[in-house]
Amino acid sequence: MCHQSVGLVAREIERRGIPTMVISSAYDVTHAVRPPRAVFVNFPLNHQTGRPNDPPSQLAILRDAFRAFETLTAPGQILTLPYVWDPDDASWEDTDYGPGFELYGVGQPLPGQEAYAEKSLKRAARPDA
Repeated sequence: MCHQSVGLVAREIERRGIPTMVISSAYDVTHAVRPPRAVFVNFPLNHQTGRPNDPPSQLAILRDAFRAFETLTAPGQILTLPYVWDPDDASWEDTDYGPGFELYGVGQPLPGQEAYAEKSLKRAARPDA
């Protein structure tokens, strides 16, 4: 299911009183749709919960997503989780997003929520840099 659809479905589920959490790897779409709560993971599309066959990192991402229920207090907030797909290779970003694409949308925290402000993820160094 696409990020846009998931965000819209999450809003409807929340309207019926059931809390939701979106785990996203497409910040721009998630930011535009504004699901009730979301965490962003800077991973290739369709890998929001980590690398295949890597249960420890998958579990860590899921635990952090569940912990975000305690920190995301206003509708539409997005928490950026501090995971990096490969610190030595960002070539997947060119494949998924296009050459030279830069992530945007790092927001400001609500007063009193500075500890949970979105964090800018360090981009992997390019091999030719």
